[in-house]
Amino acid sequence: MALIGVLGGMGPLATVDFMDKVVRLTRATCDQEHLPMLVANLPFIPDRSLAILDGGEDPLPAMLSGVDLLNRNEVGVIAIPCNSAHHWYPQLQARSAAPILHIGEACVSAIPAGAERVAILGTSGMVASGFYQEALASRGVDPIVPDGITQAHLDACVRAAKAGDVDEATVQLSAALAILIAQGVRAAVMACTEIPLAAHTLSAPTITLIDSTLELARATVAFAVARGWNVPQQVALDRI
Repeated sequence: MALIGVLGGMGPLATVDFMDKVVRLTRATCDQEHLPMLVANLPFIPDRSLAILDGGEDPLPAMLSGVDLLNRNEVGVIAIPCNSAHHWYPQLQARSAAPILHIGEACVSAIPAGAERVAILGTSGMVASGFYQEALASRGVDPIVPDGITQAHLDACVRAAKAGDVDEATVQLSAALAILIAQGVRAAVMACTEIPLAAHTLSAPTITLIDSTLELARATVAFAVARGWNVPQQVALDRI
């Protein structure tokens, strides 16, 4: 079926941001030329970062249930607008009948040519997962892992964004970026989908910020448009 599946709710604002970017990236002159999406917004999925770091409750069963829901509705591709969820990418892809786009691959592919050092901005759990370090190193890019103080600001940024306090999230992100800029870092991957929410109101940062949500949205739109899913069509809605 010509239908994008979104495994979301991790967190809800980040999911809405992803959907907004998919819509804005789609060239359409009317409703019928937009891309159909089925969004499983599942905020009850246990915290991914805590599970990676501290042996917190395993989020995989809930994420697999979300994949099952999307399978039942025969989606043609799945996007997961949560970086840390991709720690379990192999298990999720094995369960999915449709291909799952990898947010890390989409994001790292967008790094400007010539970038030699790129900081990883995400939760402590996402950084501990290590897949961005591996993806960057495989492209000859030196991954910069934030120090303890910088990481504390990033974790506070994510917590504030999840709580709906985007202003505080921006303050915390600005503090983290100031440290990185002082260390000579000129490019960074926003490797948590809450961080772009905080970056919206930054005043002209002197560092290149690569938005993982935006890059996943670009990959999703490219996948769907290449298959003609933006052509007006009838979609069955009787499976959910």
